[in-house]
Amino acid sequence: MRTTTKTRTTLAVLGSALALGVAAAPAQAAPADKPQVLSSFTQTSATSQNAWLAANRNQSAWAAYGFDWSTDGCTQAPDNPFGFPFDNACARHDFGYRNYKAAGQFDANKSRLDSAFYEDMKRVCTGYTGEKNTACNSTAWTYYQAVKIFG
Repeated sequence: MRTTTKTRTTLAVLGSALALGVAAAPAQAAPADKPQVLSSFTQTSATSQNAWLAANRNQSAWAAYGFDWSTDGCTQAPDNPFGFPFDNACARHDFGYRNYKAAGQFDANKSRLDSAFYEDMKRVCTGYTGEKNTACNSTAWTYYQAVKIFG
């Protein structure tokens, strides 16, 4: 078999293309159900909150989804105002905000995310009775109004 200059050039180009394809392999795409999983983690229900809490404790199991798990807690407000532990509510709220912003779907979901935040805090308040319960719910309402307006 006779090798011509044209054949050698074609083989060189194909070899280079293959080498580039291996070296520049595209990043893995997030699973197709990412929007559904994100939605399931950001609903107002206790079931959704518990699913998110479990996922947050085992973030590596969700690595393929590329979720942003970062949080700054309750931003400029205390995470545990008057001793009420709102830190998980704030972290889940951050999760929703950051991931819906990254997906370009924030405006369509903000109201639900804020409502889920409020429901999470109210669930914290069920652990108190009497005046502490009233104070906790009042604080939750104040935090909710703040994110609703400024969030």
